[in-house]
Amino acid sequence: MPEKGLIDTITALWGGAIATLIAAAMGRLMYHTGEVRARRRAFFGRELLWEIPALVAMAFIGEALSSYLALDGRAAMGLVAMLAYLGPRGTTAMLERLWRGRSIDENEA
Repeated sequence: MPEKGLIDTITALWGGAIATLIAAAMGRLMYHTGEVRARRRAFFGRELLWEIPALVAMAFIGEALSSYLALDGRAAMGLVAMLAYLGPRGTTAMLERLWRGRSIDENEA
């Protein structure tokens, strides 16, 4: 029997919803830490409170997208963490870039 990883352990202990929120929180924390390092915000400031709605929203979006793509638990948590790191603006920019790239390819064909 294969050993369980961190995501499997968290899911077994607290359930999938908590694991999804933890993945989203880690993604937003990585983004916030980058902003702190760039001296654009303080670590414990008002900005940290604005990260809570973003992480919850990105957890919902990531969970829905994972379900749509039929990803397993580990891949789903990775997707949630990535989307949470990107945040709403980063995700929108990425989707627009993908959409523009796809429409350019379709026009050439």
